Amino acid sequence: MDIKSVQTSYARWAPVYDKSFGALTSSGRRSAVDYINARQNSVLEVGVGTGLSLAHYHGNTRVTGIDFSAEMLEKARRKVAEQDLHNVVDLRQMDARNLDFPDASFDTVAAMHVLSVVPEPERVMCEIARVTKPGGKVVITNHFTRRQGVLGTLERLSAPFANVIGWHSDFEIETVLQEPDLVIEQQRPLPPMGMMTLLVLEKKQAS
Repeated sequence: MDIKSVQTSYARWAPVYDKSFGALTSSGRRSAVDYINARQNSVLEVGVGTGLSLAHYHGNTRVTGIDFSAEMLEKARRKVAEQDLHNVVDLRQMDARNLDFPDASFDTVAAMHVLSVVPEPERVMCEIARVTKPGGKVVITNHFTRRQGVLGTLERLSAPFANVIGWHSDFEIETVLQEPDLVIEQQRPLPPMGMMTLLVLEKKQAS
């Protein structure tokens, strides 16, 4: 998907996102935030969207969120104001392929259901690794394609319509596992029906 298609798609989805795709991915989002809360640290949420996760972070977890969609961010900012979320320190419009943060800025970087949406996900993962502190964590929830079965066939058939539906149904897990500085700490399926996966990656300590 190109960046213009992402922008158009999410402008279209923004009004109904919370009650559609947001509801489908709520379990994964809560699992990711529960893991992050146990660490009590500084967090960058890449693809914060309408801010569905923001209210679930502990008050002592300092959260920065970025998203390319102005329409999504408007809804996220409204949630922060209405729910008085003081621990959300910044929400910024930004291209995840070029994160405007110094190296090693965050203890944890979260990417919840966004990597199969962005253009050049390998480049996004490179940026995520760059801004994560050594010893820090990258927490990912996402759908990854199945290589077998009926669902796998359906995912491959719907892949050409990525620009219309707003995400890549045939997204391979290997796409997010190419960064040499990131190693798998945890990988497990998520509801519903194991359609989503939780990945926790750790950034290697400097040698």
